[in-house]
Amino acid sequence: MVALSFNSCNNANVGYKDKNLTAEERANDLLKRMTLDEKVAQLIGSSDRDEVDGYKMLIDNNGNLDTNLCRKHFPYGLGHINRSSFVGDVKKAAVFCNQVQAFFTEHTRLGIPVLMIEEGLHGHMADSATCFPSATALASTWNTNLVEKVFSVVAKEMRLRGGNVALSPVLDVGREPRWGRFEETFGEDPYLISEIGLAAIKGFQGEILPVGKNHVAATIKHFVAHGQPESGLNCSSPNADERTLREILMVPFKKAVQKGNVLLTMVSYNEINGVPMHANSYFLKNVLRNEWGFKGIVISDGGGIRDLITRHNVAKDTEQATILAMKAGVEMELPGRDFYKTAGELVLQGKLSEKLINDAVFHILYVKFQLGLFENSNVDPLEADSFIGCKQNSELAREVARQAIILLKNENRILPIDITKYKRIAVIGPNADECILGGYSKTPKQTISPLQGIINEVGAKCKIDFSKGCKLSKERGNWFADNVSLANPEEDFQLLNKAIKVAENSDIIILCLGENESIAREGWSENHRGDKADLNLVGMQTLLTEKMLATGKPVIVALFNNGPLSIKYLKENVPAILECWYLGQETGNALADILFGKFNPGGKLPASIPQSVGHLPVFYNYKNIARRGYNFESAKPLFPFGYGISYTEFKYSNYSVSPEIIGASENINVAIDVTNIGDRTGEEVVQLYIHDKVATVTRPVKELKDFCRISIRPKETKRIQFTVSPEKLSFYDINMHFGVELGEYEIMVGSSSEEYLSKTVTIK
Repeated sequence: MVALSFNSCNNANVGYKDKNLTAEERANDLLKRMTLDEKVAQLIGSSDRDEVDGYKMLIDNNGNLDTNLCRKHFPYGLGHINRSSFVGDVKKAAVFCNQVQAFFTEHTRLGIPVLMIEEGLHGHMADSATCFPSATALASTWNTNLVEKVFSVVAKEMRLRGGNVALSPVLDVGREPRWGRFEETFGEDPYLISEIGLAAIKGFQGEILPVGKNHVAATIKHFVAHGQPESGLNCSSPNADERTLREILMVPFKKAVQKGNVLLTMVSYNEINGVPMHANSYFLKNVLRNEWGFKGIVISDGGGIRDLITRHNVAKDTEQATILAMKAGVEMELPGRDFYKTAGELVLQGKLSEKLINDAVFHILYVKFQLGLFENSNVDPLEADSFIGCKQNSELAREVARQAIILLKNENRILPIDITKYKRIAVIGPNADECILGGYSKTPKQTISPLQGIINEVGAKCKIDFSKGCKLSKERGNWFADNVSLANPEEDFQLLNKAIKVAENSDIIILCLGENESIAREGWSENHRGDKADLNLVGMQTLLTEKMLATGKPVIVALFNNGPLSIKYLKENVPAILECWYLGQETGNALADILFGKFNPGGKLPASIPQSVGHLPVFYNYKNIARRGYNFESAKPLFPFGYGISYTEFKYSNYSVSPEIIGASENINVAIDVTNIGDRTGEEVVQLYIHDKVATVTRPVKELKDFCRISIRPKETKRIQFTVSPEKLSFYDINMHFGVELGEYEIMVGSSSEEYLSKTVTIK
């Protein structure tokens, strides 16, 4: 062990202390000054799961940083701490983070600050933080400006509490609805995911680098092909060919690197071509680093390096797993220090190149400089307490939740509910009195269930009756708990009979169905499962629906669910259906805004809804030969990608594409009129798709290439214009060269992937 003197490089004139230098220059300068022990310290971390001498994250019995433990276990510094927000309330967590940064900047030789890593899937995963709708619901808004606002709030709430790295956004292309992590995705389409993902990164990191004081570094995950797991089982192989990888599954990641300047990439648990991603140098180095030019940190997923031993069986022990991961390009171990703490010994033994360590540490330092941590890593606990979960942020959560709701069916215009026609409303269903937040959530300052939201809106004007109807699981939905079991049928029949009586005494029924955080979630082990073999409504929900319809009262269904469900019975029998996904803390208020007409629904499906689990895969951008049809059934989805209706009606007309004959390097100008022919202001998502009619390789029947969400007043017409650039027409040809092929392209513009106007252009 080398004896070190603290603060020996505390002079502001020292190269890496000079804030006028670039992040690259400062990282290079600092790296040259570091010992091997100091370098290795940057590769590892501590977390809420890490115990040192009985204390989690080096915290003493009073919840403060134990500096004696820090000196003992981390004399050379520390790369990161994971989930410091679990320490306590807002102010306590902020104080703890200040203590951490003060110790490592003032009491280690080089004074290197610490990355404070937090989860931010749809809000900071910490108590009192604002909880926004799930990622799938955010994508349902098709509103990039709104999504950017959401994640700028998430970033500020995180940074004020002391966090500076968000393990978001998830850019997995969700092509498997059985997968319990579907709710974490922005849907099934690479273009939509890319645009929503870029908006999220901009919200997290700000407009440009370096990152501002109210922003954090973003992490794209899970690289790569995690969203198409075999059989829908978490972490299983995607079985994807190179063309599918490059044209579908990797597209959002490439755009995030090249257009979003994202600072971290998390490696996925799965394997490709028999090589686990945590040992896959082709994708982590050849593609991500060399081909795309990624400059930030490649970070492991939690326990991903261990999986090389225990699950993939490509390493026999800690030493071999460490060498494989380091050589592949995994630069920081999350969440702690089980493996990479031995990296220095492996270098001294000649089993690992110090250059690998240097490359990794350079990227870690680069991110720390881009975050401005060397200048100011402190936060204000009082400001944190006043801003986190404030009223203004709750109002934004409500706005995005109501923009996310998708109207799937509205027979005889039963919606919006005319409160003057109904004296008694029955709010029924297992999700009626629950505010389901979804995975990667903690407890916000307030949560509003559908029942409470309806009471808030019309409780003074009519009688509101509630009945559960049935349960989804014996236990209340719990994303963290291992055990989950289906509801007891005898108990459910009792609940069902009570609901029938309540419904019979009502004038209209609002039925809240779907899933909860126990039924569909991240399945991270054999005893904590979350994937589904079936997409039907769980338990007695279909029977409950049948009984509600049998009363003869109007029935409106609101679905709260992780991902697409097979709801064929609902489509065929229920007059009105709202797809809500998980709407966050303002669930009930946003739902009431839609139900009673304060807001006109304008959300669109970010993923196709299948008729049954047997119809999978059901994504819209399939190859023509793939959907000939089944015996006795259509192969079409129940509701197509991009679908969603409104309380008003829109007409598309005056469609033009120019020029109709162009060169391969020219742009195509597309314009179309959209008219609101109804009597209510509404929001429409105009979508543009393309299709190469004849190509050297088979092409999808259509591909989304642009969209915009607009508000149109009654009888108003807006002319919408798009530009189709050569990049949007390009694909990998038969020789895997990326570019535009000559020939005819169909350009489609409309309200969904199945409702559009079409024109053909020729590339010569």
